[in-house]
Amino acid sequence: MRRRRLRASEKSAFLLLNGVRRVESGEVLKMEWGGEYSLDSSNLDCLLNILPGELEFQQILSDLDEKIKKNTSSIEQCLKDLQSEVNEIYTNEILQSTTDCLQWLNNCSFSSLRPSSTHHGELMEFLRTLQSLLKNEQNQEEMILHFLLDLSSQCGVSFPCTPSGTSFELTSSLHAIEDDSTMDVKSLWDDVRLHLRRFLVNRLQSQEETNTNALQQQREFKTQCIQQLLFLYPESEVLTKYQNMQNKLVSDLLQNCILSSCGETNFDKVVHGYQSSVPTLCTMIKEDLYILSGTIDPSSSLKFINETYLDTITEEMTVLLERLCELQFKENALHIVKANKISKKHRGTVHAVASQEYHKKGRNFCLTLYQLKCLSQLIKLFLLMEEKIDELSAEILFVPSFTEKNKNVQGVLKKASGELLIGETRANETSVLPEQLLQVEEPILLNFGWRNAFKDLSSSVAHCITIAIEDFSTKILQHEQKEEFSAAGCAMSLVNNQQMRESCRAVQQEEQPKRIAKFCSDIMEELDTLLPLALACRDDSLQEIRANFVEACSKVATAVLARLEEKSKDVPSKAPLQDLYAALSTAIYVFQHFTMYNNLMRETSKKPLFLVPVQQYQEFINVLQFQVTNYCVRVCATSILQDAESHHWDDCKAFYEGERCSFSVQMWHYFCCALHRDLWTILPPKTAQEILTDVLEQSLAILSSRYCQACPSYKRTPQIRIDIAAILMSTEDMLWSVCSSVQEFLNPHEDRDLKIYKIHSHCNSLLSVLAILTSPLKNLYETFLNNSDEQLPQDFSKVFYHPLHWLFCIPSSCSSLPKTPSAREMAAQGQLKLLLSQPYCNLNLLLETLLHHDCLLVKILLRSSRNEVLNHDEQCSLLEQINNKQPALIETIFTVLSYCTLSPKSLGIAFETYMEKEQLWNCLYNMTVSSCGELEPEVIRCLKLTLINSVKGIVKQIISLMHSWEATENYGMYQHKQIVPESLLKTVPKEWNYTPREMKRKESGKCFTRLAAQAVSIVISKLPTVIACLPPPVKYFFFLAERKMSRNFAELKKAGLLVWNLIVIICRIFEDGNTAELLTGATLDRWSKEKLSLVRVCLESIMGKQKSGPKQVTQKVIQSIEQQRPNWIESQLLKARKLSADCASLTVEGATLEEGGIALGFTEQKINMMVLDICHKPGGSEYLRQIYHIIWLNEEYLKEQLSCENFSEDGVTSSQCLPLTLMGREEQPVFNPFQVYRQSCVKVFNQSTITEWNWDWSNLLPSYLGLNQMTFRVLLAHRPTMGLNDL
Repeated sequence: MRRRRLRASEKSAFLLLNGVRRVESGEVLKMEWGGEYSLDSSNLDCLLNILPGELEFQQILSDLDEKIKKNTSSIEQCLKDLQSEVNEIYTNEILQSTTDCLQWLNNCSFSSLRPSSTHHGELMEFLRTLQSLLKNEQNQEEMILHFLLDLSSQCGVSFPCTPSGTSFELTSSLHAIEDDSTMDVKSLWDDVRLHLRRFLVNRLQSQEETNTNALQQQREFKTQCIQQLLFLYPESEVLTKYQNMQNKLVSDLLQNCILSSCGETNFDKVVHGYQSSVPTLCTMIKEDLYILSGTIDPSSSLKFINETYLDTITEEMTVLLERLCELQFKENALHIVKANKISKKHRGTVHAVASQEYHKKGRNFCLTLYQLKCLSQLIKLFLLMEEKIDELSAEILFVPSFTEKNKNVQGVLKKASGELLIGETRANETSVLPEQLLQVEEPILLNFGWRNAFKDLSSSVAHCITIAIEDFSTKILQHEQKEEFSAAGCAMSLVNNQQMRESCRAVQQEEQPKRIAKFCSDIMEELDTLLPLALACRDDSLQEIRANFVEACSKVATAVLARLEEKSKDVPSKAPLQDLYAALSTAIYVFQHFTMYNNLMRETSKKPLFLVPVQQYQEFINVLQFQVTNYCVRVCATSILQDAESHHWDDCKAFYEGERCSFSVQMWHYFCCALHRDLWTILPPKTAQEILTDVLEQSLAILSSRYCQACPSYKRTPQIRIDIAAILMSTEDMLWSVCSSVQEFLNPHEDRDLKIYKIHSHCNSLLSVLAILTSPLKNLYETFLNNSDEQLPQDFSKVFYHPLHWLFCIPSSCSSLPKTPSAREMAAQGQLKLLLSQPYCNLNLLLETLLHHDCLLVKILLRSSRNEVLNHDEQCSLLEQINNKQPALIETIFTVLSYCTLSPKSLGIAFETYMEKEQLWNCLYNMTVSSCGELEPEVIRCLKLTLINSVKGIVKQIISLMHSWEATENYGMYQHKQIVPESLLKTVPKEWNYTPREMKRKESGKCFTRLAAQAVSIVISKLPTVIACLPPPVKYFFFLAERKMSRNFAELKKAGLLVWNLIVIICRIFEDGNTAELLTGATLDRWSKEKLSLVRVCLESIMGKQKSGPKQVTQKVIQSIEQQRPNWIESQLLKARKLSADCASLTVEGATLEEGGIALGFTEQKINMMVLDICHKPGGSEYLRQIYHIIWLNEEYLKEQLSCENFSEDGVTSSQCLPLTLMGREEQPVFNPFQVYRQSCVKVFNQSTITEWNWDWSNLLPSYLGLNQMTFRVLLAHRPTMGLNDL
């Protein structure tokens, strides 16, 4: 038995060693002990879930700098104490500096310390007493373990940790003792620790068997057991035993999952078995990674995972697949015998024919499509497991992934044991040769060799996958062709593609096809199922599988492409026009699929594998898109717009007495509506908008050309006016659908938005025809006569001839457009109309609409969802939604706006009126934590959850501090209930100077003062950083609330409302131990809850809100903090308040500058950044889509609210309650022209309204004073009342 005399600095050396280990593993060095070196030197644990501003960055960096400085001073103090004590003990080796101290610490081996002069008889008596207690008394093991650990830590006694003499197996028995008098110290100690080892191993195994505790508690328990084993035995021996235990668990788990069901083992059973076992294995690996990360170095942890889990899984899988191969080979042999007797044609399954062709090449056999699918599912499980383990190792151990195995190892060089190579050459390393210095061992990485288990199957899978793909693709194509012949003239069978597969989520929503051909969907679904077989290829043994898969997919792609080409050629002679859209959508779907395949396989292949199919489909898509556009335009030009009766312009009779437009214009409008519906229903949104834009632009070009050439009679002139007005109204209605942004709608540029610009140009040309050709001659004469003497500028046409000029001449569109064509901000009605006209949920446009005009739409939604509007039944329905954890509308809006960090005022502006009407501002003063059965306001609940999540790190750190203090200062009460027997205490050698825990607790009355002071210091020191990490919208919300409450609550002026609420929430968490347990997942006993309650009293005293409690203890705690750092608490509170106020004031100033500048609203780049930030937050994209769906369901109601002139929230009450459920609305299966007439044409295409328009010619005609003279003369010549001779 050796006694270490480094008592005072023992904790310093231990902390330094742990700190170095954490730095090696990539963690931030943190010192969290409650000793005399530092009071609150804790690390930064606030997660940066937002993009901090300049002030927030400064606070975070200053906090980090402060922690680093404190850690540095603590380390220096530890090293100085260690240096002085080492120099006192080892007079022959004097440490001159802290660098020498680090080198000594790195080379330190406790086995080399000099033994103390403890008498041999005393040691023998002490060990015999331990042995006797273990043998003769029951349930003494835990008490003795803690007693030995206490001796080691308090007295510096180093118990031998040598390898055991017998094998480390569970069945090992105690050493046989023949004569106590002849037993030496070593044998006695071996007997004691063997008994303790059996106790700890049994506890580990019983924990594995029950598995009833929470995961975190189980993890802590196993970590404690392993650390206690490491106290008794060497690391290699402990890990070997634990590895054997875990290895057996893994083998039993895999075998039980597969063999649990009756019958012979088959592919299906294997897949189901591994589907149930892989999640359990991942959980076990995660648990062991956490356990080992705090016990051994990362390289040893990875070695343990490799040998215990990954190698075992590979071995079990190899044996299992070999068994399946044997069974499949025998089954194929029986098929061969039958095939020789009975010659039948091949019927589509991969059976006897393939076996006859391939059985000569060895033990190859044939697999059915179902068996290939099973193998693919199995490989997919291993791929997912490999990815999961990769993420866990990177998260917990900070080690490279599987894919980085072959990369060059750079950075800090380490030895195999993890020892750092210090730059200074040591004395005992002077003789090392340069060649030896260059030899660096390869680092240990994760090595999951599950692919090796599939090597024997690779040739069979490679052969059968080609046959299987060709077989099912041929079947599907033949079945589709039969259906076509049986139902001649019917449209192509389509299926929805709304539920995109997980592998296809990389495609943007605007590029995802909505409906595709059913036969293609079936083929691609089968290929997706077999895809993991090709993705598993990383070495040469499995390359053949991928090569055959690529070759078979290429053949399938060619066959599908040929079928789509046939379908497109049948339009319009044999198939409807919808087949052309379906063929285009299907081709895009296949193109995206093979592009995805190519990207997934690019990780293991440097060259593109699907280059030819991708290029073929790209060319076909371009040709087909042009064909669709060209066909629609030709239909308009040659069929729809050919209207001899309506366009008989020189007829002296009025067309239907001038009360309706031409038939061709009305049919053109119907055609555009039907095209709009088909494109929006079938094609990807982006492609649909492109085609509709092309058709609209080219058809308008035809209409503009024809009406510019029209020479109507006097009776037909009103028809020209009505036709052009109807065309402009229909175009205005379509324009909302073809423009994907406000900028594109309001400010079309000839270089950026050429087609939109051309649409405006054609409409302006039509309007000029209407103005010159159909205006009263008197108004025309007076307009040009009054301005004939004025000299017009050369750019007159650019001044008056704005691209949006024609839109502002249509009375029906004025409510949705800005007041002038040059305005850059759209009206609220127009913003909503543009959003709902898109072919998909445009998240950028949605967020812009929500933030538009000071969140006007959000205010309407909030006002309409107020609880006062709900009756009793609706309130019960709302409570059911809350119980079902379905987010309510208010919660959804709050979450989205709180994520808008680049628009921090939006949350406060949107909820300001709502908070005032609901009288909720005062609720922010008394915010509680516990969730009672009462219906809490959603806004307050959301704010509370935000603040609770922000202080969760502080609560966890305080609870961890409590546990560490309880374990060190209160070990006897905390860890075990038994008291060390007096008979054992008497045998402790006197030289060790051991003080029992019970006596020590009586002597140390200042422990809690230091504990509470450290806990309070942690809370106060972290407040500025917590505020810096809060989302800016939440900070501005509290800033707004404080301005409304500042007169009523004067005591808040010192700390601020936000700081007040943060401390109040922390106090409420400490007050309710159940809330603290639920929040952190930790288990608190009565001692911890009492101490947390006392910390709460101290915090309340600091805030001036103490109601009752031990004032004397509170004063001592606060005084101890003030003695070390005078006025520090007050300065931290003011710092936190200043940080909150400065961030809010900068927000107000930034918003004021933005409003006063040139750019109104939000730029597309700013909106895009906020949308990306929201979508990366938990549930962000789903919240946006939920808001969009509610807006979509209540389109008419919202339009009615927005259209109210002189809108005032106080004067307008909501009579309709918004539906809070995501209830879908069924679309019409086919286009119904009568429904279009009722719903759309009555509002957009109301001919009676057009005929009654009172055109303001005095404002319209001056716009054409700068019209080109040639154009003006031609149009003027077409008027029915004058010819060229009258000019």
